Amino acid sequence: MTQADPAQTGAEHAGAPLRSYGPLTGLSSREVQSRTEAGYTNESSTRPSRTLWHIFRANVLTLFNGIIAACFLIMLLLNEWKDALFGFSATANAIIGIVQEFRAKRALDRLAVLTAPRARVVRDGAVTDIPFAAVVRDDVLLLRAGDQVVADSVVLSAEGLELDESLLTGESKPVDKAADAEILSGSSVVAGSGMARAVRVGDDSFAGRLTAEARRFSLVNSEIRGSLNRVLRWIAWALLPIMAVVANGQIQAAGGWDPAFASGTWREALVGAVASVTAMIPLGLVLMTSLAFAVGAVRLSRNMVLIQELPAVEVLARVDMLCIDKTGTLTEGGMRFDALHPVGAALPDGLELALGRLAATGGNATAGSLAVVFGDDGRLRPLVSVPFSSARKWSALSLGRGTPAPGTWVLGAPELVLDPGVPGNGVALEQAAGLAASGLRTLVLAHRAAALTPQEAGQDSPPRSVRAAALLTFRETVRPHAAETLAYFRRQGVQVKVFSGDDPRTVESVARDVGLAADGYDARTLPADADALAGVLAEHHVFGRVTPAQKQAMVKALQDQGHVVAMTGDGVNDALALKAADIGIAMNTAAAATKAVSRLVLLDGSFSRLPEIVAEGRRVIANTETVAMIFLTKTAYAVLLSVVFGALLWGFPFLPRQMSITDALTIGIPAFFLALMPNAGRYVPGFLRRALAFSVPAGLVVAAAVLAVNVVAALTGAAPDVIRTGSVLALSVIALWVLAVRSRPLNGWRLLVIAAMFTGLAGLLTLQAATDFFELPALPPDLLAISLGVGAAGSAAIEVLGRWHRRRYSLQG
Repeated sequence: MTQADPAQTGAEHAGAPLRSYGPLTGLSSREVQSRTEAGYTNESSTRPSRTLWHIFRANVLTLFNGIIAACFLIMLLLNEWKDALFGFSATANAIIGIVQEFRAKRALDRLAVLTAPRARVVRDGAVTDIPFAAVVRDDVLLLRAGDQVVADSVVLSAEGLELDESLLTGESKPVDKAADAEILSGSSVVAGSGMARAVRVGDDSFAGRLTAEARRFSLVNSEIRGSLNRVLRWIAWALLPIMAVVANGQIQAAGGWDPAFASGTWREALVGAVASVTAMIPLGLVLMTSLAFAVGAVRLSRNMVLIQELPAVEVLARVDMLCIDKTGTLTEGGMRFDALHPVGAALPDGLELALGRLAATGGNATAGSLAVVFGDDGRLRPLVSVPFSSARKWSALSLGRGTPAPGTWVLGAPELVLDPGVPGNGVALEQAAGLAASGLRTLVLAHRAAALTPQEAGQDSPPRSVRAAALLTFRETVRPHAAETLAYFRRQGVQVKVFSGDDPRTVESVARDVGLAADGYDARTLPADADALAGVLAEHHVFGRVTPAQKQAMVKALQDQGHVVAMTGDGVNDALALKAADIGIAMNTAAAATKAVSRLVLLDGSFSRLPEIVAEGRRVIANTETVAMIFLTKTAYAVLLSVVFGALLWGFPFLPRQMSITDALTIGIPAFFLALMPNAGRYVPGFLRRALAFSVPAGLVVAAAVLAVNVVAALTGAAPDVIRTGSVLALSVIALWVLAVRSRPLNGWRLLVIAAMFTGLAGLLTLQAATDFFELPALPPDLLAISLGVGAAGSAAIEVLGRWHRRRYSLQG
């Protein structure tokens, strides 16, 4: 075999052809070294796009964190450490973000399409075991049953070589490979042996290209996380101008810039400005959202579901299009015996006994499924036996005249075994074609009275003059509960589409077994135009002969139509589509690349787990939405208070520590419990619009109440610290009613949480240690009555708002 090698370096090899070498010679050590130095090895050079520095910068070096850090530093420099408690929440948020993205990075770094740790190659005329990454281009690979092909190669020689390419193409049937055939990295040898020459290695191989595509970093498309990030960006950009307005108002309230700096009251003004800024930032919102996702992940892990990225449970709860692979998802990958179809008036004597014996000596999946039905007690002693071979595609045995099943029996493909010229075989071939057209794998059991001759037993072609006795049909083994699971999704309004690399008739047959009545569409005729492809997808639901690139294009076409797409699969051929989908779900038998790009992995391979995941996702969404509305209400009233009091040139009505404790009582502590409680509310799109429709008016009510307390208290001549106490009381009462409204429907646990928070508020305003630390002096009776009255009026307004919001944006239970 003579060929040019562009990988050669140096004058000796530049442009010169390689020496000729036979299959048993392989490359020399010098040639291996030359290719290794040139970089033509099987090691992938692909690196993830997100480094640790990128992750750190994205989560720490942000405008949001910069402002928080500056405020924290200001408090420490002013020796106001009591008012610097907000810094710890900001630190926790940054840590959570880093940990989440680092987990995603680590999963992607471990991505490897190839699972074979070593390869057998011929070098310098000797067989050598080497790591698969050390394979170089033009290496001669030795392949045996059970091996995985580690580089794209061309077969040099083959003896019954049969490959399983289901992880690459989705085609469940093994494929024969003869000399000069191309084989792809990632396929597995299931029968026979052979030798092959590596022609594409590393990044140039099929597996390498898939790995490079799959390694590209991306986070799951979470509506809740995206909406919250958008709100945080709005707040971050509004902070600086609002802080300037508040700072000026604080200074003017202290008598002006010059007097404030002369008297030192600028320090109090700066503390007030920091209080307004930190109040606008929902410090615990990211923490509570992540907590809800994390608890969902833990609960699902107990049901054998691995969450690769926490917000994935939310995404599945809003999926409206489920795309599933056939092999490994709907089916278990094996075959099961379907039926025996007589050819002619009666079955020959001993047919079932002969089948049992053939099954016992078959040694493949088809024979195994036959052995389950047709047993063999070992009493039959064949005169001649020909075991099944992928090269022959038939097996046979001859039994003596004194046995219960005398004569020659041949089991194999009808078109190969049957001679149409033999009476009755023409009808059998037509019957076999009809069965195959329905998607069933069909074999024939043929018979003749004469025994096999030694010459017939030694040749590749089947014995002549056999007559069809029966046709045997086989189905793929459908996963238990697959039909029930798909029926559940249909009831939930989720459309289901099947993408497979198998024959469309086979895919259609399996689809019908699980309740999907649809004709199989041959994907080889799919249009390349995106709009035309979307039209085909709208009309058809079951597709066969789908390539990996087509799966990815089909997922994207569905997304372009506005669908939220989930994709399930287990093969390397599914990896690109799984990554493109809004959420990818891998089976436990999936290839390493498929698992790494998937958001969920079903560890027990049970397709029936998906309804449980949907239910958990709904709990997470409903609880997160409740918590988010409470946090965003606080942000709304903090912004309004900052702008109004700054514009009026009044001091901010709270100290930072007072905002911290009211946040804890009205938001932080109850949100922790609410995030963990059961909630069956169904997902309704439009989270941000719905959240703002409640939070902004509620924030306006709170801000108006605090402003009313400050105006009335100022008219009575109350001291600033007393006014702050009245403001804390009014704000807390209304904020706790916001909590009560957003916690509905109420149950015993939620009532307990709300009651505990009201009790905590009473303790804050009455316990000496608390009033001293938070600077909350007792209220005079008249201001106490005013604050409680304003709080009650504000709570009534919140109640009206809550009822309107529930009617306007009702969540289906």
